[in-house]
Amino acid sequence: MMRVLAVCAVEEDRALFPKHPQRRTSIDKRPVTGPVDVGPMGLITDHVSDTKHHGGLEQAVYAYSDDEAARWAEELGRDLPYGWFGENLRIDGPTTDLVVGTRLRVGASLLLEVTIPRTPCATFVAWSGEDRWIERFTARADVGAYLRVLEPGPVAAADEIAVDSVPAHGATVRDVFTGSAPERLRALLAVGDLPPKVARDAKRALIRAS
Repeated sequence: MMRVLAVCAVEEDRALFPKHPQRRTSIDKRPVTGPVDVGPMGLITDHVSDTKHHGGLEQAVYAYSDDEAARWAEELGRDLPYGWFGENLRIDGPTTDLVVGTRLRVGASLLLEVTIPRTPCATFVAWSGEDRWIERFTARADVGAYLRVLEPGPVAAADEIAVDSVPAHGATVRDVFTGSAPERLRALLAVGDLPPKVARDAKRALIRAS
């Protein structure tokens, strides 16, 4: 059984670019106490600064695995607290290796569906302060998973996460990010009525795999 270790949000976008103070970002998410309601666009207490690349129905919630965070913490030699990856949910359990379309029941009522991988960007580089961060993060491919909200509900730390269903195609978030396992990517694309960003990213991944 998986569970939520922390629920993280940023109520106001925080400037994190000393050389470009006019730019805003919402990557600095921090744990919040108590249950937080989650609607179609994500945690109601959260804030999205870059609405072109973040947020929306298919990227409503971002989850990151605590095991993957621990591997990075060991490599970087520093603590990476809950929210450091810009995640809404730090999970005791897998995220990157979940099958796309997996449905997760969080607590009593919240139902989430796995959609696409996180793509590292310049904001993440600036936040990390690490050299060659995009290349290193991409090579490791522990990118976490975005989720869409199928049934709204509250979420809180310590909530259990139950797997409601897993699609038969078998393509994982990692497969979509790396372009590996082309046979699984083809099976994913054969599924009818995929969310638009899932179809987009799977097609791109299949091109990389060819």
